Amino acid sequence: MTESILQTKDLNLFYGAKQALFDINMDFYPNEITALIGPSGCGKSTLLRSINRMNDLIETVKITGSIIYKNENIYSSKIDTVDLRKEIGMVFQQPNPFPFSIYENVVYGLRLKGEHDKSVLDEAVEVSLKAANIWDEVKDKLHSSALGLSGGQQQRVCIARVLAVKPDIILLDEPTSALDPISSGRVEETLLELKENYTMVIVTHNMQQASRISDRTAFMLDGKLVEYTDTKSIFLNPQKQETEDYVAGKFG
Repeated sequence: MTESILQTKDLNLFYGAKQALFDINMDFYPNEITALIGPSGCGKSTLLRSINRMNDLIETVKITGSIIYKNENIYSSKIDTVDLRKEIGMVFQQPNPFPFSIYENVVYGLRLKGEHDKSVLDEAVEVSLKAANIWDEVKDKLHSSALGLSGGQQQRVCIARVLAVKPDIILLDEPTSALDPISSGRVEETLLELKENYTMVIVTHNMQQASRISDRTAFMLDGKLVEYTDTKSIFLNPQKQETEDYVAGKFG
């Protein structure tokens, strides 16, 4: 059995007095895509953002339990969140390229780390854009603004920006919900190719997307993990009635 790359253990999260996650226990495995599904407000994005401490940016948040990565609780006081977010990168729902050139978007994280060697930066740009499946579309306009690209292209540049700092894990919060079907398909193809080298966790409202690209699927409801197993079982043979009703479209 493959060892998990990251585990959540008895994870609870509160926004002030309101509890948003209840005793979440999950293992995430290398070179797999895990989909988090469930109706709006069920805790999917909250869980995703907990995995690289993005919720730290909200003052009222309190967390109990642990998230173990590289044998350390990421909520331990000795963890540097900047380093953590390089190893566990994030792609958001709306493509959010910086108002710079495509080239400068991709090397942004490397420059933050103090990398100035042009040959290193050039190579990172090419490798990352190729991995994000967009090199051929942008290689002749690397020094043009990333804001001039289509939404789907911007999202793949954002994926390249995450890849450039060589993370272990990539978190994606509904990365195709703002895109048209063709662009969504390109992003999905990109994620399937990236799986060879990365572990990914994706929040999606799109049942077809979850069934197409993920290896495991977790169904969440009201901040609780209802069912978590291989994707095929979730969609074809769910064990819990709520899961069956949700994937059948009876609510959500």
